[in-house]
Amino acid sequence: MTPAVQQLKKAKQEFQLLEYKSDPQQGNFGQDSADKLGLDPQWVFKTLVACDEHDPKKMVVAVVPVTGQLDLKALAKAAKIKKMRMADVPVAERTTGYVKGGISPFGQKKRLPTFIDCSAEQLDEIVVSAGKRGLSLQLSANVLQNLLGAQFAILSH
Repeated sequence: MTPAVQQLKKAKQEFQLLEYKSDPQQGNFGQDSADKLGLDPQWVFKTLVACDEHDPKKMVVAVVPVTGQLDLKALAKAAKIKKMRMADVPVAERTTGYVKGGISPFGQKKRLPTFIDCSAEQLDEIVVSAGKRGLSLQLSANVLQNLLGAQFAILSH
């Protein structure tokens, strides 16, 4: 059981665990999960870690649809940071406790400010990583917002 699943169970939140065979050679893990689970890719969200361009230790999490591209300017505006860039993969992995392609917004080693693309508000449920490749969580975006104190914002294009 991953820290993400443990956090949700401890908080007594409703979710569904979805398992699939992950392809480690896959470059787009989010799209791969949508394909393997037979889900509309608009419901599947990827968890990305970005940082302040001038202070890489100042990191935030962005939860965006796998069908979209993270808009770093929009994330910077939402996070009230002047300019952002993607966090280096080893730093993101060390900070969250998860590996690339399996980073979950839940159960991270260090809780980071979290922003969710506002497209999630229009959906009954979304799918995010459960903390390892091949394991996803299906839940309400409001659970994500409430449990993590996350903010909805326009983050992708």
